[in-house]
Amino acid sequence: MATASGEKVLVLFDLDGTLTTKDTFLEFIKFYHGAPKFYGGFLLLSPWLVSMKLGLIPNWKAKERVLRYFFGGEDEATFRSKAEAFADQVIPTMLRPEGLTTLRKHQEDNHHVVVVTASAEDWVGPWCKARNLQIIGTQLQRDGQKITGTLATKNCYGEEKVCRIRETLDLTAYDTIYAYGDSSGDKPMLALAHHSFYKPFRG
Repeated sequence: MATASGEKVLVLFDLDGTLTTKDTFLEFIKFYHGAPKFYGGFLLLSPWLVSMKLGLIPNWKAKERVLRYFFGGEDEATFRSKAEAFADQVIPTMLRPEGLTTLRKHQEDNHHVVVVTASAEDWVGPWCKARNLQIIGTQLQRDGQKITGTLATKNCYGEEKVCRIRETLDLTAYDTIYAYGDSSGDKPMLALAHHSFYKPFRG
C-alpha cells in the first residue's frame, strides 16, 4: 500500500492504553462475567498478580492463570459471540478521540495500519476487521470446541511484539515506519520506527 507519492508507509499502533483509555482484557472479562465475578476472581488471583509485579513470575504466566480462571472450558461459540459483541459495543466507548483521529488520518493517507496488541485477537480482531485494520495479537488455544485458557502463541508484549511484526511483515518494503505506544511493553516496537510516539494521546 503506497501513498500518492509512491512512498510506502507502515503505522504500528498499540491498543490498550494508547488508543483506548482502559485495558480491553480486563474490560472483556467484566463484560463476559459481570462485575461481581470479575472482582471476586481477581481477589483470588491477587497472589499471582503481585508475584508478576515483583518480577517473580513472567507476564505471560500470570496472564494464562487469569485466562484459565475466567475462560478455561468455555464453549468456543459462546466465547466468540461475546467477543464480537464486546468489539462492537464496548471498544468504541473506550477509544481516545485524538488517537482515533490520528489512526483515521493515516488510513486516509493510504498508509498500512497495523494494531499490535498483547490482548487476544478474539476480542480485538472483530473491531480491527470492521475498520480495515490488520491485527497482530496474542492468540488463544482451543481444544475442540472449548477455550483452554492457555496461549497458542507467545504473549504479544515487549520483544515479542517485534518478533511477531518481523514474522508478519517485511519491514524492508516500507520507506517510513510510525509507531505509537504507551508502556514499557511497547518500547521495543517504538525502537523499530523512524517516527515513534510515546503516550501521545494523553492530553
